[in-house]
Amino acid sequence: MRRLAGAVAMVAALSACTAQGGINVRPPDVDVDTPALREVKARIGMEDCAPGAGGAVADGLPDVTLPCLGGGPDVDLSGLRGPMLINLWQFNCGPCEEEMPALEKFHQQHGDQVAVLGIDFNDVHPEGALALAERTGITYPSLADPGGELMTQEAFAIGRRGMPAFVFIDANGTVVGQSSGGVDSVDEVEQLVADQLGITL
Repeated sequence: MRRLAGAVAMVAALSACTAQGGINVRPPDVDVDTPALREVKARIGMEDCAPGAGGAVADGLPDVTLPCLGGGPDVDLSGLRGPMLINLWQFNCGPCEEEMPALEKFHQQHGDQVAVLGIDFNDVHPEGALALAERTGITYPSLADPGGELMTQEAFAIGRRGMPAFVFIDANGTVVGQSSGGVDSVDEVEQLVADQLGITL
């Protein structure tokens, strides 16, 4: 009987684990906009998030509103329009840290043609997230998902399999592709954009 109880407890614990590698407690009180976080964001020159101008579309992003990491306007994902590369990342993700410099170079070179938007995905550590952003020198904007709201959304299903990951949306706001991350260079990001969005840079 004790073995059965132990097994049930183990299954319950494992089922609560997320791609972040911890228990998904989904706290409602994680503040991603504090004076300290705003100071870090300003120091590293991270851009503010920009709300979209559209409405929900078939096969588009979900009607979910997320806050901007480190302060700035909230963004209703369903209103975003591309072409856009959305990067899902977390503060404790080694491969995320490794690829961020390449994404920043892509943003600097091609951001006027293909926007880059980060989402600190299912992560309750905004201080750690901005520390990672500072270490890697990224300036493209990032939304925050401390409550794990996107974990159940099909458009972000690839994120449930681990980070980093990409979601691509076209000019109409349609999700046209998903891909696992781990890029090492601007050339690799350009190839992903060509494959997923049909844009040659």
